[in-house]
Amino acid sequence: MEAPHDQAEPDPGDREGDQVPRLRRVHSPAPRPAEAAPAEVVEEAAPAKTEAKPNPNPVKTEAPKKESHATGHPSPAAAKLMAENGVGSNQINGTGKDGRITKQDVVAAMAGGFSTASAAGWGGTRETSPKKMSMLRRKVAERLVAVKNETAMLTTFNEVDMKPIMDIRSKYKKTFGEQHDVGLGFMSFFTKAVTEALNMFPAVNAMIDGKEMIMHDYADIAIAVSSPKGLMVPVVRNAEQMSLADIEREIKRLAIRARDGELTPDEMTGGTFTITNGGVFGSMLSTPIINPPQSAILGMHNIVERPVVVDGDIVVRPIMYVALSYDHRIIDGKESVSFLYKVKEMLENPEKMIFGGKDPVEVLLGL
Repeated sequence: MEAPHDQAEPDPGDREGDQVPRLRRVHSPAPRPAEAAPAEVVEEAAPAKTEAKPNPNPVKTEAPKKESHATGHPSPAAAKLMAENGVGSNQINGTGKDGRITKQDVVAAMAGGFSTASAAGWGGTRETSPKKMSMLRRKVAERLVAVKNETAMLTTFNEVDMKPIMDIRSKYKKTFGEQHDVGLGFMSFFTKAVTEALNMFPAVNAMIDGKEMIMHDYADIAIAVSSPKGLMVPVVRNAEQMSLADIEREIKRLAIRARDGELTPDEMTGGTFTITNGGVFGSMLSTPIINPPQSAILGMHNIVERPVVVDGDIVVRPIMYVALSYDHRIIDGKESVSFLYKVKEMLENPEKMIFGGKDPVEVLLGL
Protein backbone atom coordinates (compact mmCIF):
# COMPACT_ATOMS: atom_id res chain seq x y z
CA MET A 1 0.00 0.00 0.00
CA GLU A 2 1.09 3.56 -0.68
CA ALA A 3 2.01 5.67 2.26
CA PRO A 4 -0.83 7.94 3.34
CA HIS A 5 -0.62 11.70 2.68
CA ASP A 6 -0.56 14.09 5.60
CA GLN A 7 -3.32 16.74 5.46
CA ALA A 8 -4.62 19.32 7.88
CA GLU A 9 -8.29 19.03 8.72
CA PRO A 10 -10.37 21.18 11.06
CA ASP A 11 -11.25 19.62 14.37
CA PRO A 12 -14.98 18.93 14.37
CA GLY A 13 -14.99 20.01 17.98
CA ASP A 14 -14.23 23.62 17.04
CA ARG A 15 -16.97 26.01 17.94
CA GLU A 16 -18.75 27.92 15.30
CA GLY A 17 -17.61 31.51 15.09
CA ASP A 18 -13.94 30.97 16.07
CA GLN A 19 -11.65 33.22 14.11
CA VAL A 20 -8.80 30.66 13.75
CA PRO A 21 -9.79 26.94 13.85
CA ARG A 22 -7.62 24.49 15.75
CA LEU A 23 -6.02 21.82 13.55
CA ARG A 24 -5.19 18.17 14.17
CA ARG A 25 -3.14 15.76 12.14
CA VAL A 26 -5.11 13.04 10.29
CA HIS A 27 -4.18 10.40 7.76
CA SER A 28 -6.32 10.35 4.62
CA PRO A 29 -6.10 7.90 1.75
CA ALA A 30 -4.58 8.99 -1.53
CA PRO A 31 -7.07 10.54 -3.95
CA ARG A 32 -8.50 8.37 -6.59
CA PRO A 33 -7.38 9.08 -10.14
CA ALA A 34 -10.93 9.93 -11.29
CA GLU A 35 -11.50 12.48 -8.53
CA ALA A 36 -10.16 16.04 -8.46
CA ALA A 37 -7.59 16.78 -5.78
CA PRO A 38 -9.17 18.43 -2.75
CA ALA A 39 -8.43 22.11 -2.30
CA GLU A 40 -5.82 23.06 0.27
CA VAL A 41 -7.36 24.49 3.36
CA VAL A 42 -5.74 27.72 4.50
CA GLU A 43 -5.76 29.05 7.99
CA GLU A 44 -7.98 32.06 7.13
CA ALA A 45 -11.66 31.35 6.68
CA ALA A 46 -12.91 31.95 3.13
CA PRO A 47 -15.35 34.89 2.80
CA ALA A 48 -18.96 34.03 2.28
CA LYS A 49 -20.18 34.26 -1.31
CA THR A 50 -23.15 36.58 -1.94
CA GLU A 51 -25.45 35.48 -4.69
CA ALA A 52 -26.59 38.30 -7.08
CA LYS A 53 -30.29 39.00 -6.84
CA PRO A 54 -32.21 39.89 -10.00
CA ASN A 55 -33.14 43.61 -10.38
CA PRO A 56 -36.91 43.97 -10.05
CA ASN A 57 -36.83 47.08 -12.31
CA PRO A 58 -34.43 46.35 -15.11
CA VAL A 59 -33.41 49.36 -17.26
CA LYS A 60 -34.29 48.95 -20.88
CA THR A 61 -31.59 50.16 -23.22
CA GLU A 62 -33.07 51.71 -26.36
CA ALA A 63 -31.32 51.26 -29.61
CA PRO A 64 -29.75 54.56 -30.75
CA LYS A 65 -31.81 56.44 -33.30
CA LYS A 66 -30.46 56.57 -36.78
CA GLU A 67 -29.16 60.02 -37.62
CA SER A 68 -28.72 61.50 -41.06
CA HIS A 69 -28.74 64.88 -42.77
CA ALA A 70 -32.52 64.98 -42.16
CA THR A 71 -32.19 64.84 -38.37
CA GLY A 72 -33.50 68.06 -36.81
CA HIS A 73 -34.37 69.58 -40.18
CA PRO A 74 -37.98 70.55 -40.96
CA SER A 75 -39.96 69.49 -43.98
CA PRO A 76 -40.96 72.29 -46.41
CA ALA A 77 -44.45 72.56 -44.88
CA ALA A 78 -43.02 72.55 -41.36
CA ALA A 79 -40.38 75.13 -42.27
CA LYS A 80 -43.03 77.50 -43.61
CA LEU A 81 -45.16 77.15 -40.46
CA MET A 82 -42.11 77.66 -38.24
CA ALA A 83 -41.08 80.81 -40.12
CA GLU A 84 -44.58 82.28 -39.86
CA ASN A 85 -44.67 81.75 -36.09
CA GLY A 86 -41.04 82.40 -35.18
CA VAL A 87 -40.37 78.86 -33.97
CA GLY A 88 -36.81 77.49 -34.02
CA SER A 89 -35.85 73.90 -34.89
CA ASN A 90 -34.12 73.59 -31.49
CA GLN A 91 -37.53 73.92 -29.84
CA ILE A 92 -39.06 70.87 -31.54
CA ASN A 93 -38.25 67.17 -31.44
CA GLY A 94 -38.73 65.64 -34.87
CA THR A 95 -40.72 62.41 -35.08
CA GLY A 96 -40.44 61.94 -38.82
CA LYS A 97 -38.10 59.60 -40.64
CA ASP A 98 -34.53 59.85 -39.29
CA GLY A 99 -35.66 62.62 -36.88
CA ARG A 100 -37.05 65.02 -39.49
CA ILE A 101 -39.42 67.68 -38.14
CA THR A 102 -42.91 67.34 -39.64
CA LYS A 103 -45.75 69.82 -39.81
CA GLN A 104 -47.60 67.79 -37.18
CA ASP A 105 -44.60 68.17 -34.84
CA VAL A 106 -44.77 71.97 -35.18
CA VAL A 107 -48.53 72.08 -34.60
CA ALA A 108 -48.22 69.83 -31.55
CA ALA A 109 -45.37 71.87 -30.10
CA MET A 110 -47.25 75.13 -30.57
CA ALA A 111 -50.38 73.68 -29.00
CA GLY A 112 -48.50 72.31 -26.00
CA GLY A 113 -46.29 75.34 -25.45
CA PHE A 114 -42.53 75.45 -25.14
CA SER A 115 -40.39 74.76 -22.11
CA THR A 116 -38.01 77.35 -20.72
CA ALA A 117 -35.09 75.11 -21.60
CA SER A 118 -35.96 75.25 -25.28
CA ALA A 119 -35.88 79.04 -25.14
CA ALA A 120 -32.42 79.17 -23.59
CA GLY A 121 -30.82 80.53 -26.70
CA TRP A 122 -29.81 79.90 -30.28
CA GLY A 123 -26.69 79.49 -32.33
CA GLY A 124 -23.40 78.53 -30.80
CA THR A 125 -22.33 76.45 -33.79
CA ARG A 126 -20.39 79.24 -35.58
CA GLU A 127 -21.80 77.99 -38.88
CA THR A 128 -22.73 80.11 -41.88
CA SER A 129 -24.88 79.24 -44.86
CA PRO A 130 -25.42 81.15 -48.10
CA LYS A 131 -28.95 82.06 -49.15
CA LYS A 132 -29.71 83.25 -52.63
CA MET A 133 -31.51 86.59 -52.89
CA SER A 134 -34.73 86.53 -54.84
CA MET A 135 -35.07 88.59 -58.00
CA LEU A 136 -37.56 90.86 -56.20
CA ARG A 137 -35.14 91.42 -53.32
CA ARG A 138 -32.28 92.27 -55.70
CA LYS A 139 -34.41 94.77 -57.62
CA VAL A 140 -35.62 96.45 -54.43
CA ALA A 141 -32.04 96.67 -53.16
CA GLU A 142 -30.84 98.27 -56.39
CA ARG A 143 -33.63 100.85 -56.33
CA LEU A 144 -33.10 101.76 -52.68
CA VAL A 145 -29.37 102.32 -53.21
CA ALA A 146 -30.13 104.39 -56.32
CA VAL A 147 -32.51 106.60 -54.33
CA LYS A 148 -29.86 107.36 -51.72
CA ASN A 149 -27.31 108.18 -54.40
CA GLU A 150 -29.48 110.10 -56.87
CA THR A 151 -31.83 112.16 -54.70
CA ALA A 152 -31.43 114.88 -52.09
CA MET A 153 -33.62 113.07 -49.58
CA LEU A 154 -34.71 114.80 -46.41
CA THR A 155 -37.25 113.90 -43.72
CA THR A 156 -39.57 116.09 -41.66
CA PHE A 157 -41.66 114.91 -38.68
CA ASN A 158 -44.84 115.76 -36.84
CA GLU A 159 -47.31 114.15 -34.44
CA VAL A 160 -51.01 113.45 -34.82
CA ASP A 161 -53.63 113.22 -32.08
CA MET A 162 -55.56 110.14 -33.21
CA LYS A 163 -58.44 110.55 -30.74
CA PRO A 164 -60.93 112.11 -33.21
CA ILE A 165 -60.44 109.31 -35.75
CA MET A 166 -60.51 106.64 -33.05
CA ASP A 167 -63.77 108.09 -31.73
CA ILE A 168 -65.27 107.95 -35.23
CA ARG A 169 -64.16 104.34 -35.68
CA SER A 170 -65.56 103.34 -32.31
CA LYS A 171 -68.91 104.96 -33.07
CA TYR A 172 -69.40 103.93 -36.71
CA LYS A 173 -67.21 100.86 -37.25
CA LYS A 174 -70.03 98.33 -36.90
CA THR A 175 -72.49 100.30 -39.03
CA PHE A 176 -69.81 101.01 -41.63
CA GLY A 177 -68.98 97.31 -41.90
CA GLU A 178 -72.63 96.32 -42.27
CA GLN A 179 -73.29 99.02 -44.86
CA HIS A 180 -70.18 98.63 -47.02
CA ASP A 181 -69.12 95.05 -46.26
CA VAL A 182 -65.59 96.17 -45.39
CA GLY A 183 -63.82 97.25 -42.22
CA LEU A 184 -63.07 100.86 -41.34
CA GLY A 185 -59.34 101.21 -40.77
CA PHE A 186 -56.86 104.05 -40.34
CA MET A 187 -55.35 103.75 -43.82
CA SER A 188 -58.44 105.12 -45.58
CA PHE A 189 -58.36 108.27 -43.42
CA PHE A 190 -54.66 108.80 -44.14
CA THR A 191 -55.13 108.19 -47.86
CA LYS A 192 -58.01 110.65 -48.05
CA ALA A 193 -56.09 113.29 -46.08
CA VAL A 194 -53.04 112.83 -48.33
CA THR A 195 -55.04 113.23 -51.54
CA GLU A 196 -56.52 116.51 -50.32
CA ALA A 197 -53.10 117.78 -49.23
CA LEU A 198 -51.55 116.80 -52.59
CA ASN A 199 -54.11 118.98 -54.33
CA MET A 200 -52.96 121.92 -52.22
CA PHE A 201 -49.22 121.19 -52.67
CA PRO A 202 -48.84 119.75 -56.20
CA ALA A 203 -45.02 119.68 -56.07
CA VAL A 204 -45.21 116.84 -53.53
CA ASN A 205 -47.21 114.90 -56.14
CA ALA A 206 -44.71 115.60 -58.94
CA MET A 207 -41.55 113.87 -60.15
CA ILE A 208 -38.36 114.76 -62.03
CA ASP A 209 -37.80 113.54 -65.59
CA GLY A 210 -34.46 114.77 -66.84
CA LYS A 211 -34.64 118.56 -66.82
CA GLU A 212 -38.42 118.70 -66.41
CA MET A 213 -40.92 118.38 -63.57
CA ILE A 214 -43.84 116.10 -64.33
CA MET A 215 -46.97 117.36 -62.58
CA HIS A 216 -50.00 115.12 -62.01
CA ASP A 217 -53.62 116.19 -61.81
CA TYR A 218 -54.54 112.92 -60.13
CA ALA A 219 -53.37 111.01 -57.06
CA ASP A 220 -52.30 107.38 -57.52
CA ILE A 221 -51.42 106.36 -53.98
CA ALA A 222 -49.04 103.43 -53.54
CA ILE A 223 -49.65 101.48 -50.33
CA ALA A 224 -46.71 99.45 -48.98
CA VAL A 225 -47.83 95.99 -47.83
CA SER A 226 -45.90 93.03 -46.48
CA SER A 227 -46.17 89.73 -48.36
CA PRO A 228 -44.50 86.29 -48.17
CA LYS A 229 -42.21 87.38 -51.03
CA GLY A 230 -41.24 90.65 -49.36
CA LEU A 231 -42.35 94.26 -49.55
CA MET A 232 -44.97 95.02 -52.20
CA VAL A 233 -46.26 98.47 -53.17
CA PRO A 234 -49.56 98.14 -55.08
CA VAL A 235 -51.20 101.35 -56.33
CA VAL A 236 -54.68 102.69 -55.57
CA ARG A 237 -55.59 104.51 -58.80
CA ASN A 238 -57.38 107.86 -58.68
CA ALA A 239 -57.66 107.76 -54.91
CA GLU A 240 -58.73 111.43 -54.95
CA GLN A 241 -62.07 110.35 -56.44
CA MET A 242 -62.76 107.58 -53.92
CA SER A 243 -64.79 107.54 -50.74
CA LEU A 244 -63.43 105.96 -47.56
CA ALA A 245 -65.34 102.76 -48.32
CA ASP A 246 -63.95 102.62 -51.88
CA ILE A 247 -60.40 103.09 -50.56
CA GLU A 248 -60.84 100.37 -47.94
CA ARG A 249 -62.20 97.92 -50.52
CA GLU A 250 -59.37 98.58 -52.97
CA ILE A 251 -56.68 98.28 -50.30
CA LYS A 252 -58.20 95.00 -49.12
CA ARG A 253 -58.30 93.64 -52.68
CA LEU A 254 -54.68 94.56 -53.37
CA ALA A 255 -53.49 93.21 -50.01
CA ILE A 256 -55.12 89.84 -50.69
CA ARG A 257 -53.53 89.67 -54.14
CA ALA A 258 -50.16 90.55 -52.62
CA ARG A 259 -50.52 87.82 -49.99
CA ASP A 260 -51.44 85.26 -52.64
CA GLY A 261 -48.62 86.37 -54.96
CA GLU A 262 -51.02 87.43 -57.71
CA LEU A 263 -50.04 91.10 -58.13
CA THR A 264 -49.06 92.09 -61.66
CA PRO A 265 -46.34 94.61 -62.55
CA ASP A 266 -49.03 97.04 -63.76
CA GLU A 267 -50.60 97.02 -60.29
CA MET A 268 -47.30 98.07 -58.71
CA THR A 269 -46.16 100.82 -61.08
CA GLY A 270 -47.24 104.36 -61.82
CA GLY A 271 -47.84 105.67 -58.31
CA THR A 272 -47.40 109.38 -57.60
CA PHE A 273 -47.10 109.16 -53.79
CA THR A 274 -46.51 106.34 -51.28
CA ILE A 275 -47.81 105.60 -47.78
CA THR A 276 -46.07 103.04 -45.57
CA ASN A 277 -47.18 101.89 -42.13
CA GLY A 278 -44.36 100.62 -39.92
CA GLY A 279 -46.67 100.93 -36.94
CA VAL A 280 -48.17 97.50 -37.60
CA PHE A 281 -44.76 96.06 -36.63
CA GLY A 282 -44.36 98.33 -33.59
CA SER A 283 -42.22 101.08 -35.12
CA MET A 284 -42.35 104.33 -33.16
CA LEU A 285 -40.38 106.50 -35.61
CA SER A 286 -38.50 106.01 -38.86
CA THR A 287 -37.23 107.79 -41.97
CA PRO A 288 -38.90 106.05 -44.92
CA ILE A 289 -37.05 105.91 -48.23
CA ILE A 290 -38.63 107.46 -51.32
CA ASN A 291 -40.10 105.06 -53.85
CA PRO A 292 -38.63 106.26 -57.20
CA PRO A 293 -39.51 107.98 -59.44
CA GLN A 294 -41.84 109.54 -56.86
CA SER A 295 -40.70 112.54 -54.85
CA ALA A 296 -42.19 111.86 -51.41
CA ILE A 297 -43.39 109.16 -49.04
CA LEU A 298 -45.42 109.33 -45.81
CA GLY A 299 -44.50 107.04 -42.90
CA MET A 300 -47.12 106.03 -40.34
CA HIS A 301 -46.11 104.60 -36.95
CA ASN A 302 -47.61 103.00 -33.88
CA ILE A 303 -50.16 104.76 -31.69
CA VAL A 304 -49.02 105.34 -28.11
CA GLU A 305 -50.82 107.11 -25.28
CA ARG A 306 -48.71 110.16 -24.34
CA PRO A 307 -49.20 113.18 -22.08
CA VAL A 308 -49.96 116.32 -24.11
CA VAL A 309 -51.10 119.83 -23.29
CA VAL A 310 -54.63 120.71 -24.46
CA ASP A 311 -56.00 124.16 -23.58
CA GLY A 312 -53.46 124.50 -20.78
CA ASP A 313 -54.24 121.12 -19.22
CA ILE A 314 -52.10 117.98 -19.34
CA VAL A 315 -54.15 115.12 -20.75
CA VAL A 316 -53.37 111.66 -22.12
CA ARG A 317 -54.02 111.22 -25.83
CA PRO A 318 -53.32 108.50 -28.42
CA ILE A 319 -50.44 109.99 -30.42
CA MET A 320 -48.89 108.84 -33.69
CA TYR A 321 -45.61 110.20 -35.02
CA VAL A 322 -45.64 110.74 -38.79
CA ALA A 323 -42.68 111.28 -41.11
CA LEU A 324 -42.47 112.72 -44.62
CA SER A 325 -39.36 111.91 -46.63
CA TYR A 326 -39.05 114.05 -49.77
CA ASP A 327 -36.69 114.92 -52.60
CA HIS A 328 -35.30 118.36 -51.82
CA ARG A 329 -34.46 118.88 -55.50
CA ILE A 330 -38.12 119.34 -56.33
CA ILE A 331 -39.81 120.04 -52.97
CA ASP A 332 -38.80 123.00 -50.81
CA GLY A 333 -38.73 122.81 -47.03
CA LYS A 334 -41.73 125.14 -46.72
CA GLU A 335 -43.86 122.94 -48.97
CA SER A 336 -42.88 119.70 -47.24
CA VAL A 337 -43.54 121.01 -43.74
CA SER A 338 -46.81 122.67 -44.79
CA PHE A 339 -47.96 119.50 -46.56
CA LEU A 340 -47.35 117.33 -43.48
CA TYR A 341 -48.99 119.86 -41.20
CA LYS A 342 -52.06 119.93 -43.46
CA VAL A 343 -52.29 116.13 -43.28
CA LYS A 344 -52.06 116.36 -39.48
CA GLU A 345 -54.73 119.05 -39.40
CA MET A 346 -57.21 117.00 -41.43
CA LEU A 347 -56.62 113.85 -39.39
CA GLU A 348 -57.29 115.76 -36.18
CA ASN A 349 -60.36 117.40 -37.76
CA PRO A 350 -61.76 114.75 -40.15
CA GLU A 351 -64.68 116.94 -41.24
CA LYS A 352 -62.18 119.13 -43.14
CA MET A 353 -61.60 116.27 -45.63
CA ILE A 354 -65.10 116.87 -46.96
CA PHE A 355 -64.30 120.45 -47.87
CA GLY A 356 -60.90 120.02 -49.43
CA GLY A 357 -59.00 120.58 -46.20
CA LYS A 358 -60.88 123.75 -45.31
CA ASP A 359 -62.84 124.45 -42.17
CA PRO A 360 -66.59 123.87 -42.71
CA VAL A 361 -67.39 127.28 -41.22
CA GLU A 362 -64.97 128.95 -43.65
CA VAL A 363 -66.66 127.19 -46.55
CA LEU A 364 -70.05 128.26 -45.25
CA LEU A 365 -68.86 131.86 -45.06
CA GLY A 366 -67.18 131.69 -48.45
CA LEU A 367 -63.78 132.49 -46.97
